[in-house]
Order: sequence, then C-alpha cells, then structure tokens
Amino acid sequence: MLERTRTTERYARGFAAAVAAVAALVLAANAGPARASHPEPDHQPTAPAEAAVR
Repeated sequence: MLERTRTTERYARGFAAAVAAVAALVLAANAGPARASHPEPDHQPTAPAEAAVR
C-alpha cells in the first residue's frame, strides 16, 4: 500500500522540479546558433540604382 508523503517532502520535490525546469529552459535558450566571427557584407542590389530608375 502507498504511504502518505509528508507535506515538506512534497514541497521539496516540487521546488526541485521547478528548479530543474528553469535550468532546462535557460540552457535551451542559450543553445541557439553561434554568431559569425566576421559580419556579412551589406547586400547590394542586383542592378545599379541608375538602371532601376529608367
């Protein structure tokens, strides 16, 4: 038969689960793609601006 758990034990388990969940979310948020070491050059339009005006 199952024993009743003490109230403090339930709160401790809940608190530990909350800490583990927050830690998992923080680690997942920091696991994004790495930044490039060299910034990409500005993208130039395919046609010169003078040709687009005509």
